[in-house]
Amino acid sequence: MVADHIGNSGVRILARTCTTAGAIIPAMKVSELGEFGLIDLIRSSVARYDDCGRTPWREIVVGIGDDAAAWRADGQILLATTDTLVQEIHFNLDVISWEELGWKTLAVNLSDIAAMGGIPKYALLSLALPGDLQAEDISRFADGLMRLAGEFRVAVVGGNISAAPNVVITATVIGCSRGEAILKRSTACPGDLIAVTGYPGLSAAGLEMLKGRAISDPEMSSVLRCAHLQPRPRIEEARILTEQGVKTAIDVSDGLVADLDHICECSKVNARIDMQRVPVHPMLEANFPNYRDLALSGGEDYELLFTADEATLARVNQALNCPVAVIGEIRAEESVKRVTVVDSRGDAISYRKGGWEHFKHGVTKAYLA
Repeated sequence: MVADHIGNSGVRILARTCTTAGAIIPAMKVSELGEFGLIDLIRSSVARYDDCGRTPWREIVVGIGDDAAAWRADGQILLATTDTLVQEIHFNLDVISWEELGWKTLAVNLSDIAAMGGIPKYALLSLALPGDLQAEDISRFADGLMRLAGEFRVAVVGGNISAAPNVVITATVIGCSRGEAILKRSTACPGDLIAVTGYPGLSAAGLEMLKGRAISDPEMSSVLRCAHLQPRPRIEEARILTEQGVKTAIDVSDGLVADLDHICECSKVNARIDMQRVPVHPMLEANFPNYRDLALSGGEDYELLFTADEATLARVNQALNCPVAVIGEIRAEESVKRVTVVDSRGDAISYRKGGWEHFKHGVTKAYLA
């Protein structure tokens, strides 16, 4: 039997009824389904086997669909996240150093823990490597990873090693919440203000530089390289958010608009961004004519994008030691287009959607570095 339905990602799926457990299986390739349609498919399959009355299901606080999974154990909330970096999809060894690769491998996972307001504690590392790599390269990789691990007191406790034709790196980080408070994507409410730390777009500008865009200022070159290859997870800033009563956050990995769209989808709300209030680093505005697109759609900044009421944001502003800007507001869900960007007159403006989605963009990643 053929059925037509819409997944949570908004993807229209032509499907066939499977003979096992009444599953609906898409009659399409994974590349046609797309990353988020694939997540919906897996989530639906997992849900069919959930048994909420039994351990461990009844201990789950947050499952598939947020920055990290969360569950209760021994009187606290534990967090876990995992991320895979694939050579020529996520990184290019002609551009990134092994030390930078080690740093970034851990940083992207720590950022997921930060997006949940958590404390990272343990890391597992899986390496699939070609046999002709130099041992010195892996030593430098480990040094870069451990410099960041040491800074945030994360213990690397194990993992796996395998031979492979290309480098594939998977890191898993396990942490815990601070008491009962965690940040989620699903708790934004109409009337909340939208805020972001730092300066979105610096990482994407760094990528443009690494791909050949000439930057004459050595200081700017260094800032952009670090922004893209050695991002700093906002662990301490996330602690402050949770302490001040913020409940909703995500890290900016896919791009400001794309990640705000994730919040809107999970919270069933719409959002409005005032383009004039989006923070743009002076270096970005002075050197990149497309700075607005970079700020709205550039990926891999790993800043914190969050929502809260006005009083909570006032407390956050006083407590944070990094730049933070209010860029818009959350509204009731009224439109299929979840995020609207407006100019100084309040008129909707077009923008490059951006945001990376595996399979949809083919083999080569848009943010290759």
